[in-house]
Amino acid sequence: SLIIIIIIYRHELGRQPANTKLAAAKDVRQVRCRGGNIKFRALRLSDGNFSWGSENVTRKARIVDVVYNATNNELLRTKTLVKSAVVAIDCAPFRAWYAQHYGKKIGVKERAGQLTESEDIDDVKRSKNVQSKLSTRNKGHEVAKNVKSQFQSGRLFALITSRPGQCGRADGYVLEGKELDFYVKKMQKKKHAAAEAAAAKASGA
Repeated sequence: SLIIIIIIYRHELGRQPANTKLAAAKDVRQVRCRGGNIKFRALRLSDGNFSWGSENVTRKARIVDVVYNATNNELLRTKTLVKSAVVAIDCAPFRAWYAQHYGKKIGVKERAGQLTESEDIDDVKRSKNVQSKLSTRNKGHEVAKNVKSQFQSGRLFALITSRPGQCGRADGYVLEGKELDFYVKKMQKKKHAAAEAAAAKASGA
């Protein structure tokens, strides 16, 4: 008979997962690791630094909800923040930056294909130098339609790229282009599947 003896050393033991939750009260613990190194274990987080790649700007934004996780639906239900999770963030910091940088409003609502108000901000006095700068910035500049529609809803979809259980932060970037379309399609597919399952369960009952 073959006897296999497995020896697990103390330094090889893994710790419990952080399972960082989305909550209003921030809670980050320090963990002393091998070699005297310190890890920051986030147990609860409410915000993070998110970058808008096409505009080359980063702002601290409040995380509103966890909307998609490719790994497990349970992480979605419990609002667990992990790397590569898609979250909805408050767009107010980016909206304020856009208004200051371009002198225009973004996310103006549409009705019957027409804007309900003008995008231009005319009630601010500007010097000729500032006006020249703004006109240069606006020349040929256009925000993607799928990003603009998110500004209208007041939320932006973003992907978390940091590891909250290791560095104590939930930072990431705003989804754009084909990547945004991909995740929106995935979310819709999951929503339809959940609705069908609920309908089937109701009819069976």
